[in-house]
Amino acid sequence: MRLLFLGDVVGRPGRHVVADRLPRLRERWRLDCVVVNGENAAGGFGITESICDEILQAGADVVTLGNHSFDQREALVFIERQPRLIRPANYPPGTPGRGAAVVETRTGARVLVVNVMGRLFIDPMDDPFTAVDRELSSCPLRDAADAVIVDVHAEATSEKEAFGWFLDGRASLVVGTHTHVPTADHRILPGGTAYLTDAGMCGDYDSMLGMQKEEPLRRFLQKTPGSRLEPATGEGTLCGIAVETDDATGLAKAVHAVRLGPHLEETWPRAWD
Repeated sequence: MRLLFLGDVVGRPGRHVVADRLPRLRERWRLDCVVVNGENAAGGFGITESICDEILQAGADVVTLGNHSFDQREALVFIERQPRLIRPANYPPGTPGRGAAVVETRTGARVLVVNVMGRLFIDPMDDPFTAVDRELSSCPLRDAADAVIVDVHAEATSEKEAFGWFLDGRASLVVGTHTHVPTADHRILPGGTAYLTDAGMCGDYDSMLGMQKEEPLRRFLQKTPGSRLEPATGEGTLCGIAVETDDATGLAKAVHAVRLGPHLEETWPRAWD
């Protein structure tokens, strides 16, 4: 099975590069399942229903979220009627929405997608390890799912790595999001799980984490209140990770970084072309 995960979509540049490139990549690479983190898609903060629909129509099977899940208040309502939009599973009980989704591919395979949020240097949440263990125990790889993708939305690299080792052999892919900078450590762990500390962002890299540079730089220099952060407006780069799994086990047999666009060195799974 061929899986593609795309990092945080940031503002209009991120939405545009996903809408422009993903439909063609889905066909060209014969992708079975695509997951996109959309938590910064609406002006850098949260997601709206129309933007969620746009990402799904571009070819995503599931949209994941993070600490900005409900920055757009309408998400509190429409997440209940959109089963392919998931928020971190370790939000407190009673939070609208769900933390996992099972999607069926064009060949009838089942893919479990789980979203959790870390606790270090970010909003305090319920235990993410317990939450992800609960979701995978109820839909285990090979028994109930043909592939498992876990989006770990977290600040600390150590916490993301802990999830990789915690889930090695139980998930097809464990991938970090949130920090918007693609890391260079994509690999297959000893138990067969593909891992990447951070997928990076889909957005304008002529920026500070997808935002126009002036205001965040001023905040570092002056430490005083200022204007609202606004997304950068240049051309977006598509960033993420591509994984090929073994149909017999659901574990990874190949992993490739994906970076397509300006400012970063381009790379993609050339064997899939």
